Amino acid sequence: MKGVVCICGKGGVGKTTISALLSRLVLEQKGIRGLAVDADPGGGLSMALSMPVKRTVNDLRKAVIDAVKTHSSDKLNVAASIDFQLLESLSEHSNLAFLAVGRPEEEGCYCQVNSFLRESIQILAGQFDFTVIDAEAGVEQVNRRVIEEIDLLLLVSDQSAKGITVAETIEQVAATTIRGHKTGLLLNRLRSAAEAEYIRRNTALPILGWLPEDETIREFDFSGESFLKLPTESPTLQAAGKIASALLS
Repeated sequence: MKGVVCICGKGGVGKTTISALLSRLVLEQKGIRGLAVDADPGGGLSMALSMPVKRTVNDLRKAVIDAVKTHSSDKLNVAASIDFQLLESLSEHSNLAFLAVGRPEEEGCYCQVNSFLRESIQILAGQFDFTVIDAEAGVEQVNRRVIEEIDLLLLVSDQSAKGITVAETIEQVAATTIRGHKTGLLLNRLRSAAEAEYIRRNTALPILGWLPEDETIREFDFSGESFLKLPTESPTLQAAGKIASALLS
């Protein structure tokens, strides 16, 4: 597994589950260092992975601003220390690291934290073999160029027409905002290959594969069990592994 993958799609289609599955697959890869980024201010990936949030991107942003405002450090020293502070902010489990964007306390737009998130991803991604970004639902982070340089835009949808339409809209926006990326649609929670074939005939998006409904996934979601403990015999994990290996080898 190599590269930077951004998971996007309509809310409720299973983006965080897919992000957690890809993170789980990292643990099986010897010699691979993985980074999971929860870029959704609402959170969720931390719980799915049962990895604690040590310090969010927004926490670091505020610390940098405070250091400059109070003159406790000049701008040059602050900029030079950001790499170190980002690495110190990561939670780690074996060969997987985790970082969350966090939620700004001040009211208004997320523009400042989104800008800092973009810079943070650019700094960190080069230090890991594989990075998975669980993006905010919808088109906003793509539209605001929060995610600019990735290898794969992985659009996720269930069988619903609304989910497919949102995925198509995200790709239309990404075509003008993300440089040099591949795009693919991953269908989640399908009941049969016939459903996948029907969607294939009715969308121009390239379909990378589909994941079946999986009782184990439902149980883990219901109980809050860490997806890092998902058994290898899970049909969804096995299907995700084949798709990931083909795309990111």
